[in-house]
Amino acid sequence: MIIIGALLGAVAGAMAAVILVQRAEEAQQSPKLTAGDGVKVGLGVLGLLRLISEIGSKK
Repeated sequence: MIIIGALLGAVAGAMAAVILVQRAEEAQQSPKLTAGDGVKVGLGVLGLLRLISEIGSKK
């Protein structure tokens, strides 16, 4: 189960990177991730992990 979670996380991260690069190319800029964007992503990941852990604890 851990391997599946790791693979899903890697795929999600790769997809996010592709989207970030594509948007930067459309704007003809280099990809930029500000500190604020990093905090938003981190909080989003923590929220997702919290939801997953709550689902797992109900069983």
